[in-house]
Amino acid sequence: MSYLNFKEVGEGTPVIIAHGLLGMLDNWRTFSKHLAEKGYRVISIDQRNHGKSFHSTDFNYDLLAEDLFKFLEEQGLTSVHTIGHSMGGKMVMKFLEKYPERVDKTIVVDISPSGSIGSHSIIFESLLAVNIAKVTNRKEVEEELVSKGLPIGVVYFLMKNLRRDAESGGYTWKANISALWDNYQNILASTEPSSPIDAPILFADGERSNYITNDDMALIIESYPNYCHEVITNAGHWVHSDNMEGLLAAVTRFLETDKTQV
Repeated sequence: MSYLNFKEVGEGTPVIIAHGLLGMLDNWRTFSKHLAEKGYRVISIDQRNHGKSFHSTDFNYDLLAEDLFKFLEEQGLTSVHTIGHSMGGKMVMKFLEKYPERVDKTIVVDISPSGSIGSHSIIFESLLAVNIAKVTNRKEVEEELVSKGLPIGVVYFLMKNLRRDAESGGYTWKANISALWDNYQNILASTEPSSPIDAPILFADGERSNYITNDDMALIIESYPNYCHEVITNAGHWVHSDNMEGLLAAVTRFLETDKTQV
């Protein structure tokens, strides 16, 4: 059994994709398929406490980077490109700092290395309020989350975490909701490197997203002098869902050129 749950598609240079908070590798299925068609071996992972990977009470970016290192060792991968969205983006930045020799190019989707002000409190409170042991069907969970005032798009995203237990027949969450909430401040923490990293890195943010501010860009310029920056039009925070074609084009350009464009 693999250290982290994963799926892979395609052949060629390996590319690791890491999802965001409360996400899972399946969120990137369509993007992975299209990137693989460009000649890459695309490996999407479930990070700890997410999807089908293991649960742990411990959760921070150093541990997530170590998880990826152990996974690469297990798979016999010496060097890879990495793509990370949101929380996954912070993980790949931490991985680049800790294990620079294992990374060719890094792509960070709609997040910066700066610390964040939390905006997920209502989401966690809503999920934790669900009496999961008494759930009898998916519709009642969906209706309860909507009743908490969560946007329907967010509810549909969260519902992907609900699964039926094969043994008990009841329902449970794929993600370790309580552990993620207990470690929420670690998720919001900065991943600013201790010194500038002169490695090729692309920051791709959504045109309609507010996750990367002017102050964040100043930090990016200072921390990653060999950076590229692309704004993906018609996209909010979930860039890969809102404009998959635009993100794919930006990623492909970055991976296929030796030049950076500041």
